[in-house]
Amino acid sequence: MKGIILAGGHGTRLYPLTLAVSKQLLPVNDKPMIYYPLSVLMLANITDILIISTPTDLPQLARLLRDGSHLGLNISYAQQDEPVGLADAFILGADHIGSGPVALVLGDNIFHGHSFYDTLQANVSNVDGCVLFGYPVSDPERYGIGETDGSGRLVSIEEKPAKPRSNRAIVGLYLYDNDVIDIAKNLRPSPRGELEITDVNRAYLERGKARLVDLGRGFAWLDAGTPESILQASQYVQVLERRQGVRIACVEEIALRMGFIDADACDRLGSELSSSAYGRYVRTVAAEFRDHPAPSQN
Repeated sequence: MKGIILAGGHGTRLYPLTLAVSKQLLPVNDKPMIYYPLSVLMLANITDILIISTPTDLPQLARLLRDGSHLGLNISYAQQDEPVGLADAFILGADHIGSGPVALVLGDNIFHGHSFYDTLQANVSNVDGCVLFGYPVSDPERYGIGETDGSGRLVSIEEKPAKPRSNRAIVGLYLYDNDVIDIAKNLRPSPRGELEITDVNRAYLERGKARLVDLGRGFAWLDAGTPESILQASQYVQVLERRQGVRIACVEEIALRMGFIDADACDRLGSELSSSAYGRYVRTVAAEFRDHPAPSQN
């Protein structure tokens, strides 16, 4: 499976912060925001990743992540001149996707939960149609909402419904089979001129090939698109990291524990950052892994 991180748009809800820097490079506690969606794809064992962003922001993102080889990844970049809807990612990324399935994650979405690794592994291995992820919210009228039957198969999708049939918001992580390219290419733009991801999902729903996985209680999904939500996400990450002594979305550690790099490579990455607490943590992880190699899902 190939991966796409959609990190486009102008981040207007964050002005003036994003007048000079990409939203996905803003800090969420101790690391750039883009580390969080990147870690999702890595935990799904996806190493071939396309990052889509604006002409202004792409060089900044490439400076941070390079070609991904230091993490055992293959990262490439595509330019989106103007935000024209999430489904445009499948048109821009058609060559990257090739003939297989694809995972799309939004660059400002943060996911964390104890069983998230298992959930990802259970759903990326055999995608027939589309797999969406639902999260219970107290204000479903603000989101795209999925209603399911007893087997988890989607029955309806409503965008910001006045009278929601469910409280399951469809979050910014999507798995699709290869049909998504043709579906996106044949979409009719919305009145705003955008190719809507909801229309892609409805196309699969009409085929009877849409499934919603409930992320449920004990899981955290945060959409870091406003100053308030970035602050909330930072506080959430900070509390957990301090109490548990681990770092959420530490891409160097995930690369090590997923087998993308070895302990020596991880230690070198930590050395490059050793003047920071983050870098020292990476070096500690590498040293502990040499003594007690074990998988981890963070």
